[in-house]
Amino acid sequence: MKVLLTGAAGQVGRAVQSLMPLDVELRALQRRQLDIGDEHAVQREVRAFVPDLIINAAAYTAVDRAESEPERAGAINAAGPAHLARSALALPACRLLHISTDYVFDGAGDRPYRPEDAPRPLSVYGRSKLEGERAVLELLPERAAVLRTAWLYAPQGHNFVLTMLRLMRERAAVRVVADQKGSPTAAVAVAQALWRIAERPQLHGVLHWTDEGVASWYEFACAIAQEGAAAGLVPPAVTVEPIASAQYPTPARRPANSTLDCARTSSLLGLSPTPWRTRLRAMLSSLAGRPGTP
Repeated sequence: MKVLLTGAAGQVGRAVQSLMPLDVELRALQRRQLDIGDEHAVQREVRAFVPDLIINAAAYTAVDRAESEPERAGAINAAGPAHLARSALALPACRLLHISTDYVFDGAGDRPYRPEDAPRPLSVYGRSKLEGERAVLELLPERAAVLRTAWLYAPQGHNFVLTMLRLMRERAAVRVVADQKGSPTAAVAVAQALWRIAERPQLHGVLHWTDEGVASWYEFACAIAQEGAAAGLVPPAVTVEPIASAQYPTPARRPANSTLDCARTSSLLGLSPTPWRTRLRAMLSSLAGRPGTP
């Protein structure tokens, strides 16, 4: 199987490459090699490689900056997926796997969001990701799968875990929002799901996948402090203080509840989600150079 991967230098892109099956011929392109916002560049790349599958891990993920850069966010998150889908459409057997986000929901619900629930994004970022979803599914209704995930982190890149580790080394106390909840998810978990979907050409439409369990940002930070101290990455006496969202205003509004219901995806893929704290412990152990649980 020939697979074209976009966003290869990002968190999910790196994880996808690390788990690549042996029977895959992978062309992994970073943003400097392929800007998916450039339709002609996308068409040239797809025509030249002729992939059986495109995995789109490219995204504009600066949630707050998107409020002042809506055109740039839209070019990558909305127009980019459309360019990929249109190029895949020209190849009779080419499928597209596109990664989306929990931020397409407004967070007003009190239960995990199902794939069929109506999206109502609160931010420019969320709206741009929703536009990308819709373009992909409209152009490739039988050949595209949209995988929504949430609260991603990895050993590299810009993410909450690495930011917390840095702050906890610099300060005796950190203040973290406690009234927003979701499911912390390791990028490797998304990569595992993507390769499972790749093996099942009949799958299409919207799917949800995160690690198992729910936490607030505050609870996530407390776990980072505890597991980070155990791994020797942060001092043991760091204090994590809970605050309300109103005490930490940001340009973009975030959903209060962005948990995703992954039951259908779990059944379709024959894959059980790993508890988020297990994944966190494994990543922190790897950063500390110690054996961890995968």
